[in-house]
Amino acid sequence: MHTGKSFGLKEVIVWTKRDIGIYIIIATIPTVIYETFHYQWLALPWLPMALIGTAVAIIIGFQDNATYDRLWEARKIYGAIVNSSRTWGMMVRTYITNKHTQQPLSESELEIVHRRIIYRHIAWLTVLRHQLRQPREWETMNKKYNIEYKRFFNVPEHEAKLEDDITPYLSAADKEYILSKKNRATHVIDVQSKELKELLNRGLIENFHHIELQRVLSDLYEHQGKCERIKNFPYPRQFSTLNLYFVWLFIILLPFGMIPEFEKLGHHITWFTIPFCVLVSWIFRTMDKIGESSESPFQGGANDIPITALSRTIEIDLREMLGETDLPEPIEPKNNILM
Repeated sequence: MHTGKSFGLKEVIVWTKRDIGIYIIIATIPTVIYETFHYQWLALPWLPMALIGTAVAIIIGFQDNATYDRLWEARKIYGAIVNSSRTWGMMVRTYITNKHTQQPLSESELEIVHRRIIYRHIAWLTVLRHQLRQPREWETMNKKYNIEYKRFFNVPEHEAKLEDDITPYLSAADKEYILSKKNRATHVIDVQSKELKELLNRGLIENFHHIELQRVLSDLYEHQGKCERIKNFPYPRQFSTLNLYFVWLFIILLPFGMIPEFEKLGHHITWFTIPFCVLVSWIFRTMDKIGESSESPFQGGANDIPITALSRTIEIDLREMLGETDLPEPIEPKNNILM
């Protein structure tokens, strides 16, 4: 997520420089041929170009609205995860007590139980964000312009191993069990549920409170499922593919329609076709790329949901609930980009 007032000119150039070079070539070749060899048949009437441009603009607008909806839904889901996580921490500390047990634990033993369950939840956050950062074939982070732009920031989940990240939060047995599963985040919550049942049987949780805690686990499963839906179901390929084709078709035909329009202003004015074609092409394709960059909000791009920072915020809140003072620092933006 970009946290600055706007993207800097340098960032925009890095992100679009490859396309700009292509626009210059596409605009220059027909203009030079037209001016040098006087191939008048290259000129096309402007009306068809305007109709194509209008259609492409409508399609791009539809795509940008649809992909923004995916981005905003992802942000709302993670906002719900933040709220549910705080609720979980509060309930664990409030509901797991010696009030109804015949074999009470000491205060230190009770704190260990609270800490184990809350730390396991932090492990769930860690596992979930690692799963959401795993690349999919349709995502765009492997494109050259995104690889070049990535030098402005780093994605922690692409640089660290899950095994190392969850070690501080899980017991050796839990860690081995979780890592043996495919959908690891699912099984972290399953382990939580099993421990709640054990605590219920020991009288450390009364029945009503057990139901409330299980409800929060159910909410977490729902949040996880919503994240997985966005992650594993791409923006429909038929829209994405045809949109890309239509944009490039318009860019390729654009100079042929602009040449006669500039020629009406004077013979040598025809050369203005090149810079204006580049400008119009840059606007249309950049609008298309904006939608493209929003369609996969968990892939680790500059415009994605900052799930690493949100997870760290939750961790700080939960560990403060436990009374800890040696807390990790909040994730700070790098070059105005927060992961």
